[in-house]
Amino acid sequence: MKKKVVPSIVFLFVVFMMMPFFSASAAVFNIDFETNAKGIYMVNLDTDTVVYEKNSNERMEPASCTKIMTYIVAVEHISDLEGTKITVSDYVEEALSGTGSSMAGVITGEELTALQLLNLMMVHSGNDASMVLAEYIGGLETGAAGDEAVANFVQMMNDKALELGLSNTHFTSPHGLHDENHYTTPAELYQITKYALTLPHFSEITSKTYYTLPATNKSSESRTVYTTNKMISANTADNPYHYPYAKGIKTGSHDQAGYCLVSSAVYDGYTYVCVALGAPAVDANGNHIEERGEMIDSRNLYRWAFTTLQRKTVLKSTDTVAEVKIDYVWNQDRLLLSPEKDFSTILPNNVEPSSVILTPHLPEKVEAPVKKGDVIGTATLSYANQELTTINLVAAESMEKSQLLQIGSVLKDIVSSVWFIVIASIIGFLLIVYIILTLIYKSKKKKMRKVKKYRKM
Repeated sequence: MKKKVVPSIVFLFVVFMMMPFFSASAAVFNIDFETNAKGIYMVNLDTDTVVYEKNSNERMEPASCTKIMTYIVAVEHISDLEGTKITVSDYVEEALSGTGSSMAGVITGEELTALQLLNLMMVHSGNDASMVLAEYIGGLETGAAGDEAVANFVQMMNDKALELGLSNTHFTSPHGLHDENHYTTPAELYQITKYALTLPHFSEITSKTYYTLPATNKSSESRTVYTTNKMISANTADNPYHYPYAKGIKTGSHDQAGYCLVSSAVYDGYTYVCVALGAPAVDANGNHIEERGEMIDSRNLYRWAFTTLQRKTVLKSTDTVAEVKIDYVWNQDRLLLSPEKDFSTILPNNVEPSSVILTPHLPEKVEAPVKKGDVIGTATLSYANQELTTINLVAAESMEKSQLLQIGSVLKDIVSSVWFIVIASIIGFLLIVYIILTLIYKSKKKKMRKVKKYRKM
């Protein structure tokens, strides 16, 4: 089993390491089937393109998908996952008693490594494993235990959500049992998952169909737990949800949250992540619903994406896509602009890249000197009235400044300025007054000479 999982893990890791860390672009397309989940957010990881969404910014309870954030906080606070041993306290059993929790079967007093607990939490969705981690980490700095330690851990979860820029996410527990103040959105849960996929062991653990815990100080025999994700479990007659290209990631459910699933799928060089929250778990009469609508939705969306969508290069960095006026360049007044980098996105198979519209946002003009690659402005790319992304536009060539043209331009600006005109007018007026006074003076002086000459006679 391990040999089958490792190539998928490596592929996902490489995909995420190569991905630029910016917000997903949107190119939501129409589907020809109904969905069950209340909220859906599906992204192509190769281009970070949102291909389908439904109520993606609405607050919903994520149930045990919460444990993705629990995993993040745990891994970032325990440096040695394999070497750190944690003892299960009697608090855990007491805290979860009567909650109907999904349990991995940890035993009070049992010593388990952090990595073992992460496997029990993510593969079998053990609420008990999540509480053991939360109590341990929440008490590391303060020495707190029980409720106080778990509260500290939950605060770490909320702090991490804020750090990731999530404004519609709030946690009240490390496991996701019902609480009206425990919520996220499909779009923000995707951001949490995207981050988690960059962390050690996450892809490996969440792709496992089972995990075997070796013998411990409290159990002389090994124990095996199985995944709660039927999309990746064995393809048998009693499992209609199996999808051969699915890779993890986390399930969740309770009556108030409904059925929830965060999954990924890889096929033919394409990788997608789909978040589906709130598929019905009980009917109007409160009766349990067996059908897993979130898994049906995810499987149908993957099939649709893999068969109807294609990655296409829209722009290359060598393309000239716009121009802007440039000053102080000899015998040239326009600067050509290119995309800062190549841009690819996901489009339907029958749509040409030329269908994507580029709208530049540029200054009125720029001044030389300009170096090739300098960012001059931006451009918005859109398709079918939906914004895909915003890219930088850069100078396609270098241009040197002409000092002569700059001096001429400065002189022209000075001459045409209001102050210059006012001062010049005042000087002109004073000059005219001076000339008039000079003429009057000369006229009077001439008359005086005539008078003196007359008197002498």
